[in-house]
Amino acid sequence: MSRVPLVLSWSGGKDGALALEALRAGHEYEVIALLTTLSREHGRISMHGVRETLLDAQAAALDLPLRKIWLPENPDNDTYGKAMAAELAAMRNEGVMQVAFGDLFLEDIRAYRERQLALVGMRGVFPLWKQSTTAIARRFIDRGYRAMLTCVDTEAIDAAFAGRNYDDRLLRELPPGCDPAGENGEFHTFVYAGPSFRKSVTVRTGECVLRDGRFQFCDLLPAA
Repeated sequence: MSRVPLVLSWSGGKDGALALEALRAGHEYEVIALLTTLSREHGRISMHGVRETLLDAQAAALDLPLRKIWLPENPDNDTYGKAMAAELAAMRNEGVMQVAFGDLFLEDIRAYRERQLALVGMRGVFPLWKQSTTAIARRFIDRGYRAMLTCVDTEAIDAAFAGRNYDDRLLRELPPGCDPAGENGEFHTFVYAGPSFRKSVTVRTGECVLRDGRFQFCDLLPAA
């Protein structure tokens, strides 16, 4: 039986990488592309702040094409919804009826995604849903994935975490109450190596900048 074609919502982080691995390990779906929203003004992944060049390198290392949705800086819900609906409708016209997400436990986020998809007759797939975030963090590291923190919410963790590797030491040093997978928005990551990658994406840390008085971003640059 042939697998069902599916697009994976992708922001370049660890949960997406584990969702991709889970989907590829199963027998029901074939991930045919990654779907990413980017800032038109800055050429960076929305929220994570990662450069488009690194996103492209990441997708190439994963052997998957990218579908990009370009958004203005700080889009309102209407602008975001219209851009997403247009891309979803285009995918549906190509025969893709499912979109997968790496969400873990935020019910409101899942409900929002499912409402968006239902508007164009599609449905969501959530391969990591309700799995323990402690187990997710442990699996990511034990499976040999490597990632760096690209953005941290300084109201949740110290700004100095931005730019650090997501590893055992970092997990030990996270403050009490911080989700080890950052599912509450405490931090965002960029995955640069792991078992799903044909080769590593070489990166180095650049300038760190505080934005909106709260979010510390660490610019990642190609190492070559």
